[in-house]
Amino acid sequence: MTYRVCFVCTGNICRSPMAESVFRARVAEDGLDGLVEVDSAGTGGWHEGDGADPRTVSVLEAHGYDGGHTARQFQPSWFSRLDLVIALDHGHLKSLRRLAPTPQDAAKVRLLRSYDPSAGDDLDVPDPYYGGMDGFEECLEMVEAASEGLLAAVREDVEGRVA
Repeated sequence: MTYRVCFVCTGNICRSPMAESVFRARVAEDGLDGLVEVDSAGTGGWHEGDGADPRTVSVLEAHGYDGGHTARQFQPSWFSRLDLVIALDHGHLKSLRRLAPTPQDAAKVRLLRSYDPSAGDDLDVPDPYYGGMDGFEECLEMVEAASEGLLAAVREDVEGRVA
């Protein structure tokens, strides 16, 4: 049984595709790629069908990650097939929980940086879209830091299903 994780930001061209690419790489490195499916979406659909922001692609590829991506909008019907819905900031968290058809679905929504013990109380990944390349590099650093804790949590859930 496949464990499914979807990362969600606003337009699905900066933060969530970055998180998707990084986490997919972590899943593969950990040998879970046959057991865990990773994707991403946006709370809005205005970039649907577009590739990731070129700055996202540039930062990902410079750090050895896959930059290929096609934006899409998150659909409430997806909750039934997802195990975790990872929001990149509090605004996404609230939007996704409002979209959730059941309380069980709302409980699947978590903030990415909640998996990074060094994040403290600042759990939002800032939107780099309106800034320069430094913001995209900072975004990648935050995503990478949180991915280790998220991977540990997913591994535990996957192993619990197999046991």
